[in-house]
Amino acid sequence: MKTPQELIVERCAQCDLAVDPAAAAGIAGALEAMMREPQNLSAVKEIDQAVWVHAVDSLSGLLVPAVRDAIGIVDIGSGGGFPGLALAAALPAVPVTLVESEQRKADWLRRASASFPNVRVVAERSETLARDEPAAFSVAVARAVGALPVVMELAAPLLLPGGHLVAWRGRRDADDAGAAELAAEELGLAPSPDIDVTPIPGVSRYFSVWEKASATPERYPRRPGMAARRPIA
Repeated sequence: MKTPQELIVERCAQCDLAVDPAAAAGIAGALEAMMREPQNLSAVKEIDQAVWVHAVDSLSGLLVPAVRDAIGIVDIGSGGGFPGLALAAALPAVPVTLVESEQRKADWLRRASASFPNVRVVAERSETLARDEPAAFSVAVARAVGALPVVMELAAPLLLPGGHLVAWRGRRDADDAGAAELAAEELGLAPSPDIDVTPIPGVSRYFSVWEKASATPERYPRRPGMAARRPIA
């Protein structure tokens, strides 16, 4: 039977993703640690499925040019550590910040990332980080965080001018897209072409990519939780 490391390399190759064996080993270690963790970090309980759902899906972010060229990545609402840990393993020269406000999850992320020298964990809300470190990252990634306008509001204040939000999305929703356009106008973001991917057999998804085209108004970020409770669009 193949090891998780071997499965990651093999399945990424099927998606036209070249992954270094050392990076695959680091990702496999994080996956196996997540599967053993008593906290409910993932609904996926089998390592074979986790390779697809977490590792390959996260690494498909490398198909986005902004991610490949990043000089600093922030993973908003990191939870179990994906996509942030996978991208950190694949891009060892790029600093990756995992933002997770739940202390128990943040503690787990610190343990899981102990062998990743380019990873730091911030145990606070992304809104708080944006006040402390505004416009500090070239790329913000978000996977399974929430509605697109909410993700955009959390990401925009964190991005450098010319930086990009890369959001993992499932099926397209016309209402979500319309609200995202309105949010973009408010936040100083401009749309980049969506990128369609099929990282899991039979499951199509896409990356919604937005460039920080102008400064985000100083009133953002709002207080923690406001983006979800009272969306701007």
